[in-house]
Amino acid sequence: MKLATLRDGSLDGRLLVVSRDLTQAVEARGIAANLLDALQRWEETEPALRRLAGALEAGACDDARPFEPAACAAPLPRSPQWIDGSAFLNHGRLMEQAFNAPPIPHFDSVPVMYQGASDDFLGPHDDVPLPSEQDGIDFEGEFGVIVGPVPMAATADEALRRVRLIVQINDWSLRALGPHEMKTGFGFLQAKPSTAFAPVAVTPDELGEAWCNGRVHMPLHVRWNDERFGEPHGREMNFSFGQLVAHAARTRRLTAGTIVGSGTVSNVARSAGSACIAERRVIEKIDLGEIRTGFMHFGDRVHMQACFDDGRPGPFGVLEQRVIAAG
Repeated sequence: MKLATLRDGSLDGRLLVVSRDLTQAVEARGIAANLLDALQRWEETEPALRRLAGALEAGACDDARPFEPAACAAPLPRSPQWIDGSAFLNHGRLMEQAFNAPPIPHFDSVPVMYQGASDDFLGPHDDVPLPSEQDGIDFEGEFGVIVGPVPMAATADEALRRVRLIVQINDWSLRALGPHEMKTGFGFLQAKPSTAFAPVAVTPDELGEAWCNGRVHMPLHVRWNDERFGEPHGREMNFSFGQLVAHAARTRRLTAGTIVGSGTVSNVARSAGSACIAERRVIEKIDLGEIRTGFMHFGDRVHMQACFDDGRPGPFGVLEQRVIAAG
């Protein structure tokens, strides 16, 4: 089942059920006011939403309309909580190698996470207003999950069973601001502007065999200003989403609608390219002895789309955005 949110001027938008080929959509009137409402009442709303999805596929919805991703907000325009991990350890190891940084304690066994802003997510085709090019503007391609209620101290298997939806993410970063904030010991704040999402959130069954061991086994194709940047594959995720969610819930409950991100998709093979500029820069430093790639400028565009291994477009739709000057 594929779900999206239509902008209507309200904080949470209107819930859409989207066809498998991403060409048609129908409003979930009478089932849930919005996606957060649906997640909070999932046992009640999921069967009804699946029936509506079946009717849409059968051409039995008189009020179906063409699906327009540009009219969509993020699947969840705001969330009770947004937590991002760093589950692709290759990314962190590259950073350590390039800058001779001391290793993060227990990096291989304890997930690294930060808690980001969850009140103002960006839609799939929204411009990204930012204050200064000097802040080191960077994109970060990720996968993520949206969970139902997760009890405190849930095991990884229990946590994985609480995954309701899977999403594709661009977790924007301002690299020049990050080092100072990390040194304070309080984590990111200004270095992490609003996160963006591809238009469609999907139930795990939509991925078929590409949803395996709590990981999205799909390459994430990234283009910067229409040039290929990389297509790192989600199968190299070291911590599963079950492990990430369980880590987040170790000492507290997670409420329905909490989003947990994978961190930047990163592969060991250089041929896969990268899903963020910072990683390309550290690879240049390691392999070439100097950094050659700058960060983004106002007017730059980034395009992200997950695909299946056979080349078919993935179920999340396209995330394409332009960076602009704020104000």
